Amino acid sequence: MRLVIDGVSKVYKGNVWGLRSFGMELNPGVLALVGPNGAGKSTLMRILATITQPTEGRVTWTGVDRSTLEDKAPVDISRSPDELREVLGYLPQDFGIYPNLNAVEFLEYLAALKGLDSRTARRRIDELLRVVNLGEVSRRPLGGYSGGMKQRVGIAQALLNDPQLLIVDEPTAGLDPEERVRFRNLLSELAGDRIVILSTHIVSDAEATATEIAIIDKGRLLEHGAPERMLQAVEGKVWHWVIPSKELAAVQQQHLLSSTARRSDGVHVRVVSDSLPGTGAQTAEPALEDAYLYYLSRANGSRSGVGVP
Repeated sequence: MRLVIDGVSKVYKGNVWGLRSFGMELNPGVLALVGPNGAGKSTLMRILATITQPTEGRVTWTGVDRSTLEDKAPVDISRSPDELREVLGYLPQDFGIYPNLNAVEFLEYLAALKGLDSRTARRRIDELLRVVNLGEVSRRPLGGYSGGMKQRVGIAQALLNDPQLLIVDEPTAGLDPEERVRFRNLLSELAGDRIVILSTHIVSDAEATATEIAIIDKGRLLEHGAPERMLQAVEGKVWHWVIPSKELAAVQQQHLLSSTARRSDGVHVRVVSDSLPGTGAQTAEPALEDAYLYYLSRANGSRSGVGVP
């Protein structure tokens, strides 16, 4: 099972680039695609879901024959989209529901659209409602569901066909902290023998779920690899520094800060910098948020003391 993105670009009207020469190869596991709002994440998700065609490049999919468990021949998803759609699960950012239907009725409707026979659909729906912890409210109209509950219905519909490729676009946006944690745990449990692509601008979601991370900005892939490798890249470049409150504004102008916290002894800041930011600063254990800001800063040029390659 493999998904290969080869030199994919997308240009919209007005010569606006959504993606530029984007490329990576994915195998089973969870890929977190992280970047600022407008970075091109949703454009890439729509191309991978066969909703949008790339302007340049191609995406090839190598699925698994479930009867033999052997890899099938690779296909170009633009030329043969049905090969991927049969094994694709997709939760878009703007996922909508029918508020007057309950969860069972809604999933039965979508199962019919996906071509599942009624017996298979019913068994699968019962199973998925347990997986997403909605069994006890499955007969309640969806209009009364919380945001997190609706997202779990969205995951259930994406899993109806037991997909080999699962794409979820900004799934935790607008959820409260408890729902976010529950949703992240669910995604991690779903990985197994499938490729899961999670698009998010919330780095903590990536840190909690991903086996690989891709950082994207302005339509370009900045970095792709295991979280551990990205953390190694900022080893010795993260600093803990206690400064007086009156100096905070100046420090924010001069350095790249990943966090600030006011304490009785001053403002505790985390600085991402190639060199010592000031007297009294001490090196700190890097976090993924630090690595994310480091790569963005390098790509865009910075006043933060982070070198630009």
